[in-house]
Amino acid sequence: MTRESPVTFSRATAGAAAIALLMAGAGATYLLMRGSPVAHPTAGKPAGDVGGRPPAPAALSAGASPTGAGSTSMPDVVVPLTPDAVKRAGIMTAPVSTGTSAAELRLPGVVQPNAYRQVLVTPLVSGRVTRVSAELGERVRRGQAMAHIYSPELAEVQTRYVSARAALDAHDRELQRTQKLVEIGAASRQELERIHAEHAAQTAAVRSARSQLELLGMPPSALDGDRGAQQWSATITVPAPLDGVVTERGANVGLNVTPASTLFTVVDLSTVWIVADVYERDLAGVRVGSAATVTTTAYPDLAVKGRVSYIDPRVNAETRTAQVRVEVPNPRGDLRLGMFADVVVTGAGSAVPMVPRSAVQNVGDRTIVYLVDPKDPGRFVEREVRLGQPDGNQVQVASGVQPGDLVVAEGSFFVKAERERLGLKAPVDRPAARAGGESGAASNGGANSRVQTARITVNAQGFEPARVTLTAATRARLTFVRTTDSTCATEVVFPSLNIKRALPLNQAVDIEFTPPESGDVAFACGMDMFKGAVVVR
Repeated sequence: MTRESPVTFSRATAGAAAIALLMAGAGATYLLMRGSPVAHPTAGKPAGDVGGRPPAPAALSAGASPTGAGSTSMPDVVVPLTPDAVKRAGIMTAPVSTGTSAAELRLPGVVQPNAYRQVLVTPLVSGRVTRVSAELGERVRRGQAMAHIYSPELAEVQTRYVSARAALDAHDRELQRTQKLVEIGAASRQELERIHAEHAAQTAAVRSARSQLELLGMPPSALDGDRGAQQWSATITVPAPLDGVVTERGANVGLNVTPASTLFTVVDLSTVWIVADVYERDLAGVRVGSAATVTTTAYPDLAVKGRVSYIDPRVNAETRTAQVRVEVPNPRGDLRLGMFADVVVTGAGSAVPMVPRSAVQNVGDRTIVYLVDPKDPGRFVEREVRLGQPDGNQVQVASGVQPGDLVVAEGSFFVKAERERLGLKAPVDRPAARAGGESGAASNGGANSRVQTARITVNAQGFEPARVTLTAATRARLTFVRTTDSTCATEVVFPSLNIKRALPLNQAVDIEFTPPESGDVAFACGMDMFKGAVVVR
């Protein structure tokens, strides 16, 4: 036991000593690595070579673009390239152009008849319906007999006309005899004048009765001669006034009617109206003559083209909508009255920036373009953009650039590859844009700046972003830029701050204030239709 004890003690001591040496070596290695700088992978390469470019400067903050474009949701990144690298990469630049956004407005509508081609059929005389020859839903031709009416009123006028004509014939013969008697001196001039007066009165009576018969629908040919009077009937025919479809029928056999009674409704359905309701805030995007496309759930593959023909000058006080009328052809009658329809109105839109499709690149989940500094062609600014609708080889840009900015049209992929090779990253001292449209506000001058800023664009959809996050008790500056006339937000109001400012088109308007310690700050347009809020953290 006494001999084994020193051996055991020596092994334990040796193990402890080894562990201590290992820990000391690790600590020394950590201190050496921390104290010595790590060389950049490109160190030692010539500056003029494509793979050995000068060190990249610090990334610019959002809005610090050499072109002066507005800030985006993420800060800009500057990518440096030598002139030789730019030439070998075949980089071509192009200015941001201006295009017109074809804004589409989707409206619910209802198929209604063309009121200019809808006729209410009424009788010309009072009487009793004796026959009906037009059925509900039947297609009729102009002049086709739809109903027959027996009219005592017509019979009375016919009798008066026959009597007036007989009396006029008798006066004609008496006038001729009196003229002969006056010639031979057997009758006086006074007698001839009396006969002339009676003849004129009788002629007027005949003309009056004839006019009434013509107004009641009797043709002039039936009123001439004695044979026509023998074929007269007190039953009148009601003809169809136009080619169309019978949509309403109120005539039945035995019904007593007057000239105010509606017997039928005939509608020409070759064209119909689509009446849609448009909200007050969307009226600026609709004009008389605007192109429209009409679809229905019954015929999903049928898209009927038309144009806005009328906009109601009145706005409904309860729904805040106005009616818009679109006239469309309906040759086969597929669009039935009362059917629901979906109307897409294509407005004139507004001027928007446009860039070549080849200029757009993707970095992660962001869409970016590269701007060029005209004073320093070797500096390329990576700018996040929000795209709109494509138009051929061009694509609309909703935010991020302005007309006149220079972008890399050819070779943008090379700039992106160089950015990734250099490991350039956006500064992280600015909060990233939050999901749901809430945007973080960045400090304009970095962490030591006392003014926090945010940029808000006013477009046809309202404020973008509609929610901005700011730090409490720190001076803030909000910059509003209205980019379209198709909006009611021509001014911005902060009710709690008692601030109201006009927003001229394409002009930056700065509003400075200090956010409160607690509570959000709401803002809205002058009509209180578009709203936003400053979220205080």
